[in-house]
Amino acid sequence: MAEQTSTANAWAADPADLIPAGRKRLGWGLLALATLGLLAIIVVQILYKTEMSTVGFYTWRPVVYAYILWGIALGAWQVLTRGEDGQRALFLLPALLFTIAMVIFPTLFGFYIALTDWNLSSFSGRKFNGLDNFWQMLADPYYRNALFNMVLYVLAVFVEYAIAFGLALLLNAQIRARKFFRVVFLLPLMLSPVAVSWMIGKSLMEYRFGPAATLARHLGWDNPAFFSNPITARISIMVLDAWTFIPFMMIMLLAGLQAMSREVLEAARVDGATTWQTFWQVIFPLMLPVSVTAVILRIIFKLKLADIIITVTSGGPGGATDSVSSFIYREYRDRSNVGYGTMLAMAYLVIIIVFVTWLLKFASRFVRNVN
Repeated sequence: MAEQTSTANAWAADPADLIPAGRKRLGWGLLALATLGLLAIIVVQILYKTEMSTVGFYTWRPVVYAYILWGIALGAWQVLTRGEDGQRALFLLPALLFTIAMVIFPTLFGFYIALTDWNLSSFSGRKFNGLDNFWQMLADPYYRNALFNMVLYVLAVFVEYAIAFGLALLLNAQIRARKFFRVVFLLPLMLSPVAVSWMIGKSLMEYRFGPAATLARHLGWDNPAFFSNPITARISIMVLDAWTFIPFMMIMLLAGLQAMSREVLEAARVDGATTWQTFWQVIFPLMLPVSVTAVILRIIFKLKLADIIITVTSGGPGGATDSVSSFIYREYRDRSNVGYGTMLAMAYLVIIIVFVTWLLKFASRFVRNVN
């Protein structure tokens, strides 16, 4: 009886508890040694590249070698300290190391570049300048203008959502040629934003001979230059971007409408609800999770807006239509200012992370309170 109890206890025990203590110490020792070595090489290289020390390596290749050894030590630590569970964890190790190498390290290296004075047109090369780029960014009126434009562009998403919802309701109704209109409304989404920019922004809206400008003259607009005035230029960019991506929200909302239970709508009609009451009290609340998802995804796409602006206006007139992404692109391309451009990109990355995190929490709380 005692033997059966001891056997049961052995099976119930954590497999890691059956591993000898010496083996665990060996695993922890290997991991600690590899981690300290990797951190030491990184610190030495950073000090050398920032000209705070004369000891270092000409390239970052030793850091790569140290990282590979650290990955091997991490795998050995898993096996030595966790046994079979550690062996199974080895299958996840390549994905973890790849993520660190392709996401974490480049991000950290980007923060390092943001603290340097590096202009490709200069013969002096890259020099560490601390927070000079950060203070320059805070005093840059063009960057603040780009951030202001992003607020306007993001707010335009709610207008796009209203139009997309209307189109989804129309295409969900029993109208003639419904399938044909679905394909037609999806055509803008199938086109590249650059192609849309050339076909519409550069051709149809061309202020001398473009069909849109000609029609505007016939309607009484003396000088229909869509991209010469800051206000009309912003609105024109919003229209171009909305025409391209409204079908994206429309197809998501249409899928939600078609998945909606018909019994609920029939019950609302039996209760005597009008069309507006049915929409506002039944359809809209039931569509809220799909609507929130569509709006959040559209906002994320909007935060990357650059291609239409770069192709049509290059940020003009006078930076009036610049998004943050297009401004950063021009900082790299036109001024070859890698250090300052990277600081702008890193700051924008932090803003996006904070904003999207808040947006997701707000959306979750909003849907929960409404439902």
